[in-house]
Amino acid sequence: MQRINRRVAKAALVSAVAAASLIVVPTPASAIDDVECYNINEYVHVNWHHHYGTGFTTTHQCFANAGEYSNFRPGGTNWVDKIWTGNNRVQWYGDGRWQPATPIGKWTTFDWPNHPGGVRIDAIRIV
Repeated sequence: MQRINRRVAKAALVSAVAAASLIVVPTPASAIDDVECYNINEYVHVNWHHHYGTGFTTTHQCFANAGEYSNFRPGGTNWVDKIWTGNNRVQWYGDGRWQPATPIGKWTTFDWPNHPGGVRIDAIRIV
């Protein structure tokens, strides 16, 4: 009788562990996408520049979905002169911290004077 009780207990334990392994706990996704702009106002639009040596490049880039993007060009200084949030709340990472402390609200334009080394940007986050 004791053997049967042990077998039943082991079988119940194995079944419980198997059932628990099937439970999926959702986690926040970091699936920000670098997307084509196509004049879609719901996307985050960023005008940024990469300063290297004696010159710089200018880029207009758009993003969709929550997460962080940190693939701005290395080997120089990146600075931003305009962020349009679209249907998103946004922060940028520069000078060693996420800015602003409270994310920029939806449908907001942030812009700054365009000069090398202006407002540094190393990453952008849609929250």
